[in-house]
Amino acid sequence: MAEQGDERRFGEFVVVRRHGYVAELALDRPKAMNAVSTDMARSITAACEALGGERDVRVVVLTSTAERAFCVGADLKERNSFSDADLVRQRPVARAAYTGVLELPMPTIAAVHGFALGGGFELALSCDLIVADRTAVLGLPEVSVGVIPGGGGTQLLPRRVGAARAAELIFSARRLEADEARESGLVDELVEAGQDRSEALALAARIAVNSPVGLRAAKRALRLGHGLDLRAGLEVEDAAWRSVAFSADRAEGVAAFNEKRKPQWPGE
Repeated sequence: MAEQGDERRFGEFVVVRRHGYVAELALDRPKAMNAVSTDMARSITAACEALGGERDVRVVVLTSTAERAFCVGADLKERNSFSDADLVRQRPVARAAYTGVLELPMPTIAAVHGFALGGGFELALSCDLIVADRTAVLGLPEVSVGVIPGGGGTQLLPRRVGAARAAELIFSARRLEADEARESGLVDELVEAGQDRSEALALAARIAVNSPVGLRAAKRALRLGHGLDLRAGLEVEDAAWRSVAFSADRAEGVAAFNEKRKPQWPGE
């Protein structure tokens, strides 16, 4: 396990901090309210690739160092200078950043305050859980500038709130403030202003006491089974169960339960 407070930078705009078994992936471009430039997208991808390969990371929390925003989405100032060819070249770079967060194998939590718009909201949607504070303003305004959500929004939002509600939000391009976002299911936990990061890290710590093998398998079953018919979904679940049933974590969990002690997870 990495030391408490261990910190690594990925490029200029992303920093990863370790809190025991929890990794904090912080978006760190505060002067631009974390607008995702090409360089920042590459850094997010690199950080996710590194975290995905670290077996002692049990939970990842996605945070922001910007006071007024989680992330305002794509860097439109940069894109304003793009030719069509530039935009084509950037597309796989940008897409890899969102996919990197989405495909992290361990549970992920977004800690949202201020603006989480467009690609910023899509980064949050790519996480398993979203904790937001009362300053949060969320939305997918892409059709108002002539495009569509391209970081997973058209697919991830309906999985959270249903097809009709997602359509209304995407077609209208409107922004939701914190209370409506919570009532609509866009966020999972609403906390007081300034508490999003601390509450998300506390939730991550509660999750991280559990088996890392079990957590990753449970996430895999949840993700792969979603949208399948019940019979197919149960097959996905069975495959995930079989992947952990004979693991060292399962043996340790059963032994610790019977010996009335805290488990010491081997993580394999």
